[in-house]
Amino acid sequence: MRVVVVEDNSSILAVLCRMVGHINTAAHADYIDCIGFTDPIKALTHLSSNGCDLLIVDYLMPGMNGVELIEAMRAMPEHTHVPVVMVTADSDRNRRMAAITAGATDFVSKPVDPVELRLRVTNLLELRRARNALAIQAETLTEQVAIATSHLRLREEEVVFRLARAIDLRDGATGGHVDRVAQSSKIIAEAMGMDAEFCRTLTLASPLHDVGKIGLPDAILNKPGLLTVDEVTVMRSHTTIGAAILAKADSELVQMAESIAIAHHERWDGTGYPHRLAGTEIPIEARITAVADVFDALCSARCYKRAWTLDEARAEIVRGSGSQFDPACVAAFESQWDLISSQMTANQLQSAA
Repeated sequence: MRVVVVEDNSSILAVLCRMVGHINTAAHADYIDCIGFTDPIKALTHLSSNGCDLLIVDYLMPGMNGVELIEAMRAMPEHTHVPVVMVTADSDRNRRMAAITAGATDFVSKPVDPVELRLRVTNLLELRRARNALAIQAETLTEQVAIATSHLRLREEEVVFRLARAIDLRDGATGGHVDRVAQSSKIIAEAMGMDAEFCRTLTLASPLHDVGKIGLPDAILNKPGLLTVDEVTVMRSHTTIGAAILAKADSELVQMAESIAIAHHERWDGTGYPHRLAGTEIPIEARITAVADVFDALCSARCYKRAWTLDEARAEIVRGSGSQFDPACVAAFESQWDLISSQMTANQLQSAA
């Protein structure tokens, strides 16, 4: 334990340091490293760069009195809870109140009684030791919680992506579609200045945009030709089915996934489905996912269509700005074109291999 003693009288300082040092022989006491200062300014400089478990300070000192020293020390975050004993011959109540207000923990009167000083110092160091132990325990628990949370987030991510891939495969895709939609959605969101937590949640939630297709008949879902009017109605119901699957969740991730599932086919001009929302009535996560989803769908081959080239798909997204898509989302998409196109190419090559 570290004890700092500040007393401008060198003789009294030496006596106080010897008294504190004698406590090292007391039962159950840790070794005490005691350092003394006659100059409060030098003591404060020492405290600014060194740890301290107890400060013993005189009140009347030249340049800076004991109350001022305590106030300066308390301003240092690492010394906010360090116990302080003020040694003074002055019994003036106002000065004692000022010292308590500044952060003094206890008082010892001059001339100092060695037994009294030992008892007060021993008690305060025990309290300090207990507080340090609690702080270490709290830090350990915080680290353990952070590790556990990290593990849970990784498991959450794995479960979501596996579910999304299963839905994607049922839709006749390769499973790479959900990965690319997630990556493109994240890139667009970051370009729009969304915070890190929103981007992470969107990356996990956007792959579930078509979760409602699990409730569609295979004959419609995998039909190679054009759908009839009635079949289109059934196909469009995947938005409401998806929202019903994900509804009433406590998880912010699942709540965002529900929002995307129900609204990723809404259009900026209000002609989309299922609720014909327009403009900013459409949740931002759904507007972002819509751009990423349509772009990847255009670039992907299906039983009813060929894969468009990247430039063709890009031109279609730009053409839909202000009608099908949020212009801000399209602008972000355009600003990150090099990154989006390169990751699309890399993923397509990986899928082909």
